Amino acid sequence: MVDLKYAIVCVDDDPSILQVLGFQLHKYIDGNCVFMEFFSDPLEAYENIGELLNNQIDIIFILVDYQMPGLNGADLIRKIKALNPGLKCIMLSGQANAIKVDELVSDNLLEAFISKPWEESELLSAIKPLVEEKNIGLKLRIKG
Repeated sequence: MVDLKYAIVCVDDDPSILQVLGFQLHKYIDGNCVFMEFFSDPLEAYENIGELLNNQIDIIFILVDYQMPGLNGADLIRKIKALNPGLKCIMLSGQANAIKVDELVSDNLLEAFISKPWEESELLSAIKPLVEEKNIGLKLRIKG
């Protein structure tokens, strides 16, 4: 499957959002050390997350949109956390239900929420502590 030990998973039904996320994440995270997966189907993402875990791939974080066909982001995060409570999740959305997001936060299921459209610095602020928490020697390439 994958020769890398670490992964990041992004789930959004809009391919252009996934493309931008991929571009931004690759600026800061070394793709030679971290396998990055991008899914437009939340159910496919969920299945793949299970496969990554079964293959002992350490998922650094999962970035999830809220409004998606088939399964909204809040429900996807709950399913992910049921699979592995230690997985770190960030929600990125322009249409999130505030009550559902508050429930995720109060249940300690969400590490961060980023509103669309987002600034790249917001994304970096959300992912930096999650990467550093792994203490795996990955260097975020921060310009500044």
